[in-house]
Amino acid sequence: MTNTTALPKLLRLTDPGLREQLQALPASAALIGISTDGRAIAVDIDAAPHILVCSGAGGGSTTILRTLTAQFLHQGAHALVLDTTRVAHLWARNLPTVTHRGNVAGIHDALLGLASEFQHRIDLDGDRTPP
Repeated sequence: MTNTTALPKLLRLTDPGLREQLQALPASAALIGISTDGRAIAVDIDAAPHILVCSGAGGGSTTILRTLTAQFLHQGAHALVLDTTRVAHLWARNLPTVTHRGNVAGIHDALLGLASEFQHRIDLDGDRTPP
């Protein structure tokens, strides 16, 4: 026998207890869902600094990435948004702590800058050997 609890189809910050659960999360965590018993499920980038979001077309990957980004921006983070379609992430275009790149040259330059930053961090870490 399978015991399933229906998950809500839509969550709002006004839902009972959700805002309190969000406020109780550490600054390094972001809400990714709600469990069947109504508890917040979060990802904490201090505990695991990498997040993989993978889905087919229409699977919600853009929505989850936008949701995670918005939460981390609220906590003071900076985001680099590479918008290869040029229109999928216009929401991020004029935000003060977001670098939005939506053309080939801009994406290229952003990736070169990111590679340079990674190399700089490796060079600062004397315990690691660069690849």
